[in-house]
Formats: sequence, C-alpha cells, structure tokens
Amino acid sequence: MREGKLIKDDIINHLCQVIDPELQVDIVNLGLIYSIDLDEDGICLINMTLTTPACPLTGFLINKITEEVSKVPEVKNVDVEFVWYPVWSPEKMSSVAKKQLGIR
Repeated sequence: MREGKLIKDDIINHLCQVIDPELQVDIVNLGLIYSIDLDEDGICLINMTLTTPACPLTGFLINKITEEVSKVPEVKNVDVEFVWYPVWSPEKMSSVAKKQLGIR
C-alpha cells in the first residue's frame, strides 16, 4: 500500500478533474474542498462546501467526485458531505482560479 500522503495527493489530483460547470474551474482551486479522510477500509470522506447553499449542482458534483476519486486504487467507497461552515467566499480560491475568473 502507498504512503498516506501519496494517496491523498492522488485523491486531490483526481478532484482537480471535477470542474464546476457554471464557473469552469475545478472544485479544488475554487476552495470548495475542506477535508479529505481515508480510513483503513478504503472509505474516503470528503467534506466540502458550495459557493451557495442553493447550488443546483449538488447531485452532479457528488457523481463526478465519486467517479474521479474511485479511480484511486486504495479508495473503495466515497462519501461526500456538504458543510456550510466556514462559509465559502472568493478569498478561498487559489490564485489560479482567481486568474481564470479575472479576479484580483
């Protein structure tokens, strides 16, 4: 089995493939991912938020996240949990996302 950091990096790389269809930026660079935990049974829990609680993309994002993270060999199951604290704000975006969206 690979080292924990390598597995987590692999999960993050796969999450970077999940693009918010409204903003055309991946969910990692948008700052939507708050935590990633993988237990010894291969259950990956992802705590994330959305740019707004009324976001209509919840189901779409869960499906895409599950599809991508399931590609990591050590992951047997993916659970996505939405959290609303801390509240998301544009400050949570990476410089890459801000540049893509024309934000300074």
